[in-house]
Amino acid sequence: MSSFRRYAPALALIVLSLTWGYTWVLAKHGLAYAPPFAFAAERCVGSALALVLALKLMGRPLKLVAPGLTVAIGLTQVAGFMAFQTWALVEGGPGKTAVLIFTMPIWTLLMAWPILGERIKGKQWLAAACTLSGLLLIIEPWDMHSSLFSKFLGLMAALCWASGTILVKRLRATHEVDLLVLTTWQMILGAGPLILLACLVPERATEWSVSYIGILAFMSIASTAMCWWLWIYILDRVPAWEASLSVLGTPVVAILSSRLTFGEEFKGSEVAGILLIGSGLALLSLLGWAASRRNPARAINQKEVQVTS
Repeated sequence: MSSFRRYAPALALIVLSLTWGYTWVLAKHGLAYAPPFAFAAERCVGSALALVLALKLMGRPLKLVAPGLTVAIGLTQVAGFMAFQTWALVEGGPGKTAVLIFTMPIWTLLMAWPILGERIKGKQWLAAACTLSGLLLIIEPWDMHSSLFSKFLGLMAALCWASGTILVKRLRATHEVDLLVLTTWQMILGAGPLILLACLVPERATEWSVSYIGILAFMSIASTAMCWWLWIYILDRVPAWEASLSVLGTPVVAILSSRLTFGEEFKGSEVAGILLIGSGLALLSLLGWAASRRNPARAINQKEVQVTS
């Protein structure tokens, strides 16, 4: 059991990166049936309903803990993140502008030190530098032809995600809360503004079909409900900056799946970026493994919250 707890965060990150990475390909198909803001709202509503149903089936009460922080998490990590991400897609297309959201680890690093007291030490700097360098090669900020406004929207999405990450860590440091319940409230509170936005922004109607319902079901249950629960689970067990760097496996999976699905050619900078990110993540994992060997108790979550929560 202790071995499972030791490797559970790493397994969660693998599932998260694979699912979120493929989501980018699936989202392109989904946007053929639904306009962007309606698609975002429908994803969140479906996710909230799935999470509420899961809690009911498991017999867990939907108790709201720390309302102020929970509302802030829902507004930043769900409503703000998805609204700015969708807006960036509308303004700048599904290219590198949207990938700017993966600058999130940079903002998390900057905020985690003064707010949470989480510092990068020693060889961890090498892993961080390697991973972030790979991200820059993939984004290529020196070769982005989209508008300044769309870039701003992508960066705002990244800041919302980073802010939500810090808020989750703050909440878990001061309150005991079921992680699945926290994820559910995050979705419920985040879905409201997205529904309002979808109603206010003039868009074409959603084309409901069997294909779209299948895409929406996967996006709602796996990509949104399950993955945001996994993200909060990971944040509960590793430092915010480490989790943020580790999630950079997502754009790697997104690029690989997109290129293979649509028959697109790989660019040299993308290949170099993927290799650097992979090397950085491998080093980060190696350093974590070495630390757990020196201090086995550290490898198991000190808070001992429910693994199934």
